[in-house]
Amino acid sequence: MKHMGSVVIDSHHHFWDPATADYPWMTGDYEALKRPFGPSELAPILESNGVTATVVVQARQELGETHSLLATASETSWIGGVVGWVDLVDVGVSETIAELLEGSYGSKLVGIRHLVHDEADPEWLLRDEVLRGLSAVAEAGLVYDLLVRTRELPAAIEVARRLPGLRFVLDHLAKPRIAARETVPWSSAISEIAKVQNVTCKVSGLVTEADWTSWGRRDLAPYIETAVELFAPDRLMFGSDWPVCTLAASYTEVFDATVDILTEKAGADIAPILGACAIETYGLDLLRS
Repeated sequence: MKHMGSVVIDSHHHFWDPATADYPWMTGDYEALKRPFGPSELAPILESNGVTATVVVQARQELGETHSLLATASETSWIGGVVGWVDLVDVGVSETIAELLEGSYGSKLVGIRHLVHDEADPEWLLRDEVLRGLSAVAEAGLVYDLLVRTRELPAAIEVARRLPGLRFVLDHLAKPRIAARETVPWSSAISEIAKVQNVTCKVSGLVTEADWTSWGRRDLAPYIETAVELFAPDRLMFGSDWPVCTLAASYTEVFDATVDILTEKAGADIAPILGACAIETYGLDLLRS
């Protein structure tokens, strides 16, 4: 299904080349992703699905990847923004962010992310040094992507309340356990974070939380419908999570399933989810080359 709206943004995908960098999480079932994925492979897929522009997101915790993604974005007209990584606990994080923004490709940097759900401490976000780093992200006018599961949602809720001047984006609906058909305690926690007005949410990464071999739209629908009810269309954005999604589905299958469920739930109001929310939240300048 090709969406016929004027602007469609994929707010969440990745690029990588495991031959040139280490991705510690690419083990077990994820080893199938251990090959290069880049713009030349994604471009025709975006075109066939009517996607106008994208936001590419970090996948490893090294500053070198942020520089690499910014360089790639500068050479790829349809990449509207980069969500990179910096060391939030580094005392020089403000200077690091400033150097990135002032660099040759810095205009494409729109946000920062850390693999919070991989931290042993479920309250990692509330550490003093992390809060200092997040304040630096806010001062730089960047967005912070929250990569958390239900375990870390209480800390995410608290940090979003403490830093009302920072725009947060909750990735992948906080990864509900779709394969197990669990809604509790995820539903109550996501209901609380939805009340924090500086938080928006990505409808992304859901097929890989479902059963990879047998998922259907009926499995995703309750979670997407809950997100629409809680965040309303103006605080939701679509993301493919390509190429991670390919473990369970093609890009087109993810796009079509998401659009169909959203259309059934939100009707004509899905335009903000497919474009405007990402543009506004990340401050995307789609005229920028």
